[in-house]
Amino acid sequence: MNVLTLLAIGPFQILIILIIPLLIILPTWFLYKKAGEPGWASIVPFYSTLVWLKIIGKPWYWLLLFLIPYVNLIFLVWATNLTSKSYGKEEGFTFGLLFLPLIFYPILAFGSSKYTGPAGK
Repeated sequence: MNVLTLLAIGPFQILIILIIPLLIILPTWFLYKKAGEPGWASIVPFYSTLVWLKIIGKPWYWLLLFLIPYVNLIFLVWATNLTSKSYGKEEGFTFGLLFLPLIFYPILAFGSSKYTGPAGK
């Protein structure tokens, strides 16, 4: 990086660079804690997915299915729906999680929803 590039980044851009990851990390941290899992598990690559699969009640090999192009889209939508149901929400909330995640994940994490078990069982 040269000096001109560093000078082009202003305080507003630095603030945005710091806030966006927090909007992603904090809700998942609190969702894991609501489910009785350690919050730090949400920031560890691959392990966080394994814990998420445990929260929604799916087997570990779904992690491998998430790595297959196009197949992963189906399983991610399915897993998101199971996440919504695990916290007592319905399919309409799943739609919000899929299309407006920066709004709906904090609502799920910081709102009054409770973890009801894998897929709401």
